Amino acid sequence: METEPEDQPDEISESEDAFALGSLDFSGLSPTDFEEFCFDLVSDSGFSNVDWRKGTPLAASPSDRGRDIVASKTLRDIDGHEYQERWFIDCKHYARGVPPDALQGTLAWANADRPAVVLFIASGYLTNGAKDWIAEYERSNRPPFRIRVWEKPQLLRLVEKNLDLAFKHDVGTSTLRRVTEILAAESELMDRLWYGRKPSDEDVATREDLSDELKAGLLASKRRMEEQYGVEELAKDVSSDWTWGYLSGRISAVRWVLGDDWHNLDS
Repeated sequence: METEPEDQPDEISESEDAFALGSLDFSGLSPTDFEEFCFDLVSDSGFSNVDWRKGTPLAASPSDRGRDIVASKTLRDIDGHEYQERWFIDCKHYARGVPPDALQGTLAWANADRPAVVLFIASGYLTNGAKDWIAEYERSNRPPFRIRVWEKPQLLRLVEKNLDLAFKHDVGTSTLRRVTEILAAESELMDRLWYGRKPSDEDVATREDLSDELKAGLLASKRRMEEQYGVEELAKDVSSDWTWGYLSGRISAVRWVLGDDWHNLDS
């Protein structure tokens, strides 16, 4: 009787102290971006010899021969013997459920090349039709490889263990902002800090240490800020010591998230 090895790479356990993400959003990623995310995910999940099979710099490569990533997984028997399994990994980034016909090419190549496991990684879910098709394929063909599927719930648990993946690939979550959102917030806050530090138009006009060219440039920059954010909104930042301190605190917090030291308020 054949038994499954003890160290099963397709089993994803949940940690009691795992950071609880509500959801993942891959809508901002292109198919190639999603493949790159999967490459890093696999690399950080205990696999070795991870090879991204994208053979051209084009968004979609015809040379991956039915799989996007090939990787090895080291397993250990109960007697301590170690061996490696070869995995074919196909990344499916679909706005809707992955249909059955999107799986057939990969399994055809797997029948020819005989990996130990074929893994489909979906940014969302497989359709019920696709899941039924896989079950029927296994019953009818008894393939010489195992078929595994990682859908959004499995990806969620894996990303919980490595939140840097979400930041690196700009994957949206229900509890973390996208990096692009954080950078946009920093840009606006720094604009407002810069504006609040600048002298009034009357003071600019009387400054003798500034050339006419610098005065004109400074006033033009202030007008652009006022047009972008609104004069009344910008005035709120300097309406009291509390509002100015609140703005400074927000900037310090955002910059800390982005890797700066606390209290960095350079503008």
